[in-house]
Amino acid sequence: MLTYENWENHLFNSQTETKGAIETLAWAYETYNSEEIVYACSFGIEGIVLIDLIHQVHKQANIVFLDTGLHFQETYECIQKVKKRYPTLSIQLKKPSMSLEEQQQTYGEELWKHNPNQCCYIRKVLPLEETLKPVKAWISGLRREQSPTRKEVQFLNQDHRFKKVKICPLIHWTWKDIWRYAHKHQLDYNILHDKGYPSIGCQPCTSPVWNEEDLRAGRWQGKAKLECGLHVQPEGS
Repeated sequence: MLTYENWENHLFNSQTETKGAIETLAWAYETYNSEEIVYACSFGIEGIVLIDLIHQVHKQANIVFLDTGLHFQETYECIQKVKKRYPTLSIQLKKPSMSLEEQQQTYGEELWKHNPNQCCYIRKVLPLEETLKPVKAWISGLRREQSPTRKEVQFLNQDHRFKKVKICPLIHWTWKDIWRYAHKHQLDYNILHDKGYPSIGCQPCTSPVWNEEDLRAGRWQGKAKLECGLHVQPEGS
C-alpha cells in the first residue's frame, strides 16, 4: 500500500475514465479515516463534480465551505441543493472568527477593496487553518488548466502553508471535461456559471468574464492578485 513516506513520487494513472480522479480519491480514503481528511469546497463547478466523485468513493466524507459572509445568494442556494442530493455527506459552513462588523471596525469599510490580501487572510486562510488543525490531509479541486500558478500541481502535494498533504484529484481535467461530466450526470450547479462567471468567489471580488482562455480573469479584477492565499506556498518551500 502507498504510505505517507513514499506518496511524493507516486503518479496515479491519468488515462482512466476520470483521468486519475477516482483512483486518487480511493487512495485518499483508504489512507486516511473520515476524521483525518476534509474536502475544502468552494461550490463552483469543479467542486460540484468533485463532490459527486467523492460520494462514489466515501458517502460519509467531510466537506467544508469557507463561509466568508460575502458570497452570492446563488452560492448558498447551490449548497442547499447539494445537501439535498447527498444527505450522507457532512457539509459544514465554516465562518471566520471575526464578523464583518468587527472587521470594519478594525480595518475600515470594505477591506476587500483597499487590502484584498488581508481580507482573504481573515475570512479564508485563518478559517481553513482552524479547519485543518485536527486533520492530516485535505482535498482541493485545483486543475492545472486554471491559471499559471496551478500548472505544476500534482495529485499529491506537500502543503507547506498548512503543513498537510494536499490531494488534487482533478489536475488533468479540462474545463470541457468538467462540464461534460456535470451534464452527463445532471448535476446541480451554481447558476452564476450560466451568467458568465467561470470562477465564483466572494461577491465584491468576482465579476463575469467572457473569455474562457483565462478562467479566473473575473477574480479581483484590476488588482495584481491571482489567488486568495489558500494555495500559495511560503517562499523557499
